[in-house]
Amino acid sequence: MSIDTDRDSIYLDTLSIQSGSTNTNNRKSITLSRQTIYHSTEDLPSTGSLKRGLNNEYFLESQRYHSDAGLHDMEVDGETPLRGNRPQSVAGVARSIQENDEVSALLLDNNSSNTNSLLTDHHQIIKQKNKQKTKQIVTYNEWKSRVWRTFADGERVVDYVLSYPALRLDPNKEQANEIADEKRQIFCANLEKEGLELEFEKTQSIHFVKIHAPKHVLCKYAELLKWEMPIKRSLWKKEDVDYNEYRLLTNMKSWFGRPFRFVKLDPIKFPSRPKEMFHEYSRDKDYLFDIDDPNFFTQDIRIAVVHFILERTAFTSEPESADSCVGVQKLLDDKIYKGAYPLHDGDPNDLKSRRGLLLTEWASINKWIRHQPLTEIKEYFGAHIALYFAWLGFYTHMLIPASFFGIIVVLFGLTTMFSNNISKEICSENRIMCPQCDQICDYWNFNETCVYSRLSNLFDNQLTFIWAVFMSIWATLYLELWQRYSASLIHSWGLTNYTKKTEPPRPQYLAKLKKLKDQFIQNRTQPPNVEGAVLEPAVPFWRFKFPRYLVSYSVIFLFICLAVAAVFGVILYRMSLNTAQHIYGNKDSMTYKITVLPITAALINLVVITILNYVYDYLAVILTNLEMKRTQAEFDESLSLKIYLFQFINYYSSIFYIAFIKGKFPGYPKKYNRIFGFRQEECNAGNCMFELCIQLVIIMVGKQIMNSVMEMLIPVITKTITNIWNHIGVRRSWSDAEIKIRTHNQWTEDYKLLPWQFMSMFSEYLEMIIQYGFITLFVVAFPLAPFFALLNNIFEMRLDAKKFLLYYRRSVPKRVRDIGSWYGIMQVICRLSVMSNAFIIAFSSNFIPEFVYTLYVNKNMIEPSYLNFSLARFDVNDFDEGLAPNITGSPFVDVQICHYTEFRNPPEIEPKYKKNQVYWHVLAARLAFIVVFQNVVGLVQLLVDSLIPDVPRRVRERIKREDYLLSHIVLDEEKKRFKKDAYTGAGKKIMNAISSLQNGKGVRKRSQQHQSHERIHEQVEKL
Repeated sequence: MSIDTDRDSIYLDTLSIQSGSTNTNNRKSITLSRQTIYHSTEDLPSTGSLKRGLNNEYFLESQRYHSDAGLHDMEVDGETPLRGNRPQSVAGVARSIQENDEVSALLLDNNSSNTNSLLTDHHQIIKQKNKQKTKQIVTYNEWKSRVWRTFADGERVVDYVLSYPALRLDPNKEQANEIADEKRQIFCANLEKEGLELEFEKTQSIHFVKIHAPKHVLCKYAELLKWEMPIKRSLWKKEDVDYNEYRLLTNMKSWFGRPFRFVKLDPIKFPSRPKEMFHEYSRDKDYLFDIDDPNFFTQDIRIAVVHFILERTAFTSEPESADSCVGVQKLLDDKIYKGAYPLHDGDPNDLKSRRGLLLTEWASINKWIRHQPLTEIKEYFGAHIALYFAWLGFYTHMLIPASFFGIIVVLFGLTTMFSNNISKEICSENRIMCPQCDQICDYWNFNETCVYSRLSNLFDNQLTFIWAVFMSIWATLYLELWQRYSASLIHSWGLTNYTKKTEPPRPQYLAKLKKLKDQFIQNRTQPPNVEGAVLEPAVPFWRFKFPRYLVSYSVIFLFICLAVAAVFGVILYRMSLNTAQHIYGNKDSMTYKITVLPITAALINLVVITILNYVYDYLAVILTNLEMKRTQAEFDESLSLKIYLFQFINYYSSIFYIAFIKGKFPGYPKKYNRIFGFRQEECNAGNCMFELCIQLVIIMVGKQIMNSVMEMLIPVITKTITNIWNHIGVRRSWSDAEIKIRTHNQWTEDYKLLPWQFMSMFSEYLEMIIQYGFITLFVVAFPLAPFFALLNNIFEMRLDAKKFLLYYRRSVPKRVRDIGSWYGIMQVICRLSVMSNAFIIAFSSNFIPEFVYTLYVNKNMIEPSYLNFSLARFDVNDFDEGLAPNITGSPFVDVQICHYTEFRNPPEIEPKYKKNQVYWHVLAARLAFIVVFQNVVGLVQLLVDSLIPDVPRRVRERIKREDYLLSHIVLDEEKKRFKKDAYTGAGKKIMNAISSLQNGKGVRKRSQQHQSHERIHEQVEKL
């Protein structure tokens, strides 16, 4: 064997230095890395073969030894086993192991009479070496694949891990430690009663409990939870259930798919899997399932079963408190355990592991253009996370046509920016506008908004109306197509028939029921109105739940008011800052008002939104717990609704203000409408579209950038700090010992990762739903919103995947058939977006005034100038006392007439400054547009909704064929079982008859024997 520096390290177990050590002990000891000494091939002699180096009797003494988590990283009283450049002797190494590792010490102490000589005389070890059996030599990858995430036997896989700190020597905590240890012992004993297999590792300052679910436990709980499992492929044929498409359709798919082969997954790394048929698991129908297949219960099922047991196992021996002292989450909250988590599948750098493969082929930014391996994600993280990534990927794909059309709208505005008649008129004419505040504000020229009007044309142009119609239909198509896509995906995962009605109650819910008084408890069936449902205790709605709902939603309403108050505060900030700017004077007052002031106000609003989000997320969990939701699905839906309801107000309130309120009721120079003495804000150049666009860009794009940075930096920083703590040891208090965790297997590696929070998926969904609201509710103000959302989601998808695989502990898989209440929220947003865009076009853009001007005014050549049509005139002599500008050295001393944006009578027409006929024409046109737009687009949405079925035809046909085939399979197998049981039963009866006849009293004569044979023949014929 040649020596290669790139070759894997060779692992030798420490028991090889003992005499009489068996191979079995060697195999067991190699799984505990604190007992594992490995020698790097880089340190082997350069001459001679590896075998020669191993046979050298001074090999053990002359080479430097390291231990993955023991010798190399272990310190004994502050000293390392490696003293300078000279390695410690083998006897010293063994002594160090014995002193610092109780398992190694136990193994060494159990050795034969050579133990004392081993620790005292190294040369005796060398002499005894020839009597030993040959050392086991395995590569590093072989060692990891065998023991990295298994029990000591190297066979049973660790499905779940519990971690807790070692007992401290602090006398003040002695009683608390004893109580905690007692709870852990009772909890583990109850887990073993449930059939789980446990193994303890106490080699470091953090102890670990490894949990394995044997096959009989998996079968029991798969039946209890009514999970559908794949049936044997030998019982059915693929052509029996496949839906045959038309050949033309198949060829068209193949032709159109050829140019996009580069986006497909690598068939070598992710080979296509055969389709499966699923049936509800039952141990009585074991003939349907291949339970002998080692991969029948996949890793996500094993983890889910163990977690289900952990959540419902008591940790007290007192029957009266068994309902309240239940579940691993309660132990985590009480600090009895420090962690409870399933294990990741191998090292992230190992491409042979599923984790390494997903990290390289899915979570990498370089693979952003490829499809996602959804089936592999489902088997790794569970259906709930896989469905999130499926939805995010589908949503991102649907953003491509919306982004393309949005870019066209902006390019059209860019090409017509300098040819737009209104912009040219604003830039060419020098109209004097009325002051924007009282006394201290001077008159100003309307052509100062020239650049502003041209920039507004980017988003507010002739394609705005078509863009709004397109996005309204796009939102409906997106929801309908997602329903079809998810139906196919869910069916392929065997979750079509999964229902929330069979979901068991939450342990927290049952624990709270125990604490309630008897008068609040009533018995009812769960689920209701279902025959044969289980009778369980429940609380009445009006006497108990209604007061809690009232408190919960009152607090929600209070925080909604706080969000609105924050927006109102930003409005007052803008008003006061605008006034202050005029007091202190600024030559670029209009530029400041149009750009600087909106940007600073939007940034302040974004900061306030972020702070309120953190507070409310914490509060929403408390309020939802107060409502006592029975199942986890009900809890999640209620929490989702609360969080989104607040976030909706928090994120969109400022945008709603600019879109629908600002500048709509300012009054006129003779009589302005005021709030706390401040004049209301006015829109510039006749509308607020540009300012609305700025607000959208700051909040939407700024929020996305902030979330992406925070999502990646916080896990990296936290993990780095945790690794530093675990490496150097940290004293949390003067009485605590130093906590050091050395990585030597998967559970210690995962212990250093960030714990998975049940709110993690809420934040991911919420971020995307808020984004969906931005690109549907206000998309006419910012056509590039889908494009920025597309860019964000491309990175979001891969960064989320990397975050889940690399920085967080593995989540507990959950079985779901949809994305829950988030789909209903998107449906509501889709309907609201039609009305929102209609109002924005009608009241916040120049679309309707230009339309009326073109068809009504300019058609008869009554008013050739649009500015004369849209601007009203005011006589400066009509200012009330104390409101006219009082500025010394003003260039507008001789001004007699100023203009303002309103449809009102001029000063020479009575009644002066009243709303004229054009105002009512424009208002009627705006309202008519809203009605027509709402009804026409709404009708198109209903047509799309009704014409596109939620489930594809091929899936419906496959479900029908599978149901038919399954019923026949079950019927045929039951017939076979009946015949087999009948034959077996008949055989038993025959044997009993023979036995009874042959064992009669007395000695049988031959004639009697002949008669007995005839009687046997008769009974056989009868059976």
